[in-house]
Amino acid sequence: MRRTILKDVRKIEPLDDLEAEHQRDAIEWIESGAELCRQVKPATPPKHLVSYFVLTDDDHFLLVEHRNAGLWLPTGGHVESDERPSETARREAKEELGIEPRLLSEEPLFITSTKTVGRTGGHSDISLWYVVVHPRTEELHFDQTEFKSIRWFHRDELPLDRCDPHMGRFIQKLGSLANRR
Repeated sequence: MRRTILKDVRKIEPLDDLEAEHQRDAIEWIESGAELCRQVKPATPPKHLVSYFVLTDDDHFLLVEHRNAGLWLPTGGHVESDERPSETARREAKEELGIEPRLLSEEPLFITSTKTVGRTGGHSDISLWYVVVHPRTEELHFDQTEFKSIRWFHRDELPLDRCDPHMGRFIQKLGSLANRR
């Protein structure tokens, strides 16, 4: 599985210097043989792999108000041992929103490295970001133990000051890809 993850990470075309730096760091980390998956909550090992999946529909994006982080975040979760990150996105979509997602691609669009915030801070998440096209009109049943609420935000109304610090760059990258098509 490590080789598959490494291949997926290498295929990402960075948006900017920061994403290129995060990609290089992730490749070095994966190649080091370090444990990639969280073994013990919240922070063992101190760096681990996460899959985000961002639901989108017509310039709107679904974010969840995460109880622990205290932020509006994309949905997602920790990659389990012997699980491809795209499989994590599918599993988490079922667990967190009760949907069978259609990933835009099996390969991640974006990669970030983030020091966590909230009550379980003190570790780094290497996050692989996937895109899921999903109709806003479809009712979602979210995990109320993990999220206070969920909401669709228009691109121009995203609460970027209360989101994952890389959310704006992800939206920028997604928009630049849409303009190329």
